[in-house]
Amino acid sequence: MPKGRAVNTYTAIVERCPDTGLYVGYVPGFPGAHSQGETLEELNSNLKEVIALILEEGTPAIVGEFVGTQTVVVA
Repeated sequence: MPKGRAVNTYTAIVERCPDTGLYVGYVPGFPGAHSQGETLEELNSNLKEVIALILEEGTPAIVGEFVGTQTVVVA
């Protein structure tokens, strides 16, 4: 990592597509920050690349904030 460069951490939501078997991920509230991969490692690499490309154009306005997950029980 280049010296003096800021490090940003983002939380991605990851699901596995039942049709393709690919891992699909996106960063909530970060427009355009989504990708897919055959493995979790490939998905992570692809998301890093997409986010870096978006940030080259300037920091986007984040339109939401990831809070967490919640279990909902329905009887």
